[in-house]
Amino acid sequence: MDIRHIKFSCVLMLCLSLYGPSSLALPTITADDGHYQYSGRIDLSQQGKAYLSWPGSSIKMRFSGAKFTLVMADDKGRNFYNIIVNGQDSYPLVLATQKGLHSYDLSYMLEGSPTTIEIFKRTEGTEGGSYFYGVQLEDGGKLLPPPPVPKRKIAFFGDSVTSGMGNEAPYNGDDNLSSHKNHYLSYAPMTARMLDAEFHTVSQSGIGFMISWFDFIMADFYDQMTATGNNASRWDFTSWQPDVVVVNLGQNDSWLIDKEQRLQPHPQPAQIIQAYVNFIHSLRDVYPHAQFICVLGSMDITANNRWPDYLTRAIAHIEADDPKAKIASLLLPYNGYDKHPRVAQHQKNARLLAAKIRLLMSW
Repeated sequence: MDIRHIKFSCVLMLCLSLYGPSSLALPTITADDGHYQYSGRIDLSQQGKAYLSWPGSSIKMRFSGAKFTLVMADDKGRNFYNIIVNGQDSYPLVLATQKGLHSYDLSYMLEGSPTTIEIFKRTEGTEGGSYFYGVQLEDGGKLLPPPPVPKRKIAFFGDSVTSGMGNEAPYNGDDNLSSHKNHYLSYAPMTARMLDAEFHTVSQSGIGFMISWFDFIMADFYDQMTATGNNASRWDFTSWQPDVVVVNLGQNDSWLIDKEQRLQPHPQPAQIIQAYVNFIHSLRDVYPHAQFICVLGSMDITANNRWPDYLTRAIAHIEADDPKAKIASLLLPYNGYDKHPRVAQHQKNARLLAAKIRLLMSW
C-alpha cells in the first residue's frame, strides 16, 4: 500500500475520532436535511447534527430502499429509544445506545418500501443526551417528504410521573431503572396521541416547584433548550406555542416538605401557594394564549385534601389577578399503590386528561 494512502487513512480516522462523522464517512443524509421531522425541544444549532435530551424528543422520516443505518453519539450510554416502524408502536424495537459514536444497522426491521420510522427518546436528561448525525440509506434509497405534523399542540411540565419513571417495571419490583422508563407510555404522550396533538415534554424525575431532590427547581429548568441538568441553554418560546399547557408538579414538594422536612424553616401554606402561583405566572408570560390545566397525581399527593386545597387556592389567586385567565385543574386519583404508576395507571390518567382537554377546547 502507498505510504501516502496510509497517512491519509490515519488522518481521516483521527478526524472522525475528534470531530465525529463527516460527509466522507458515516451518514449519507445528515441531520440538517429538510426531510427529517423533529418534535420536542431539540438543539439544532450545530451544523450536521441534532441533540436530543428531553423525554419524548423524536425524529420521524419516510424513505425508500431496503437499508437503514442510524448514526448517533450518546453522552453516557444510558439512553433508550423506541424505534417505531410504520406506526407499529405496540412492539417497537428498543434501542439501548452505547456511549460515544456508533452506527446501528436496523435494516432487519424493514418490510417493503417506502418505510416510515420514528426515533423516540424514552429516557430523560438524567440519562444524558444523544447527537443524531443522520442515516445511511443504501441501494439507491432516499428520504421522502415526512408525514404531516398535527395541528394541535400540548406542552407538558412535570416530574417523574410525567417522565414515566418505572412505568414498565414489575408491580412488585423496583422502579428506578432507565430501561423501565418509557416516556412513550406516560400519560402525557398517550393524551397527545388520543387528541392527535404534537407535544413537548419538559420533565425531570425528582423536581418540584418549591424544592427538589437536587439543587434546582422547575423555575430554574423550564426555559432550557437542553435537559442535561441545570444549564445555561435557553429555549425560544416563540418558536412553538402550544394550545394547551399541562402542569403536573407538587409530588416531590409534598414529600420533601411534609414527610422529609427538608425545607427549613417549614413553609406556611401561603408560601407554598405563592410559589406555585409564581411559577404558573412565569409560564403564562411565555404562553399568553394557552389554556392551562394544573394537574395533581396520580401518586399520594391526592391521597388527602391538603395539596389539592393548595392547588384550588393557587388557581383562585391567579383568577383574582386576571379574571380572564384560562386555567383549570384536574386531580388524578391515588389508587393506594406506593410506587410510580405503571402503564395501566398512565392509561387511565390519559383518558381523564384527554376528556378534560376535549371539554375545555372542544376538540
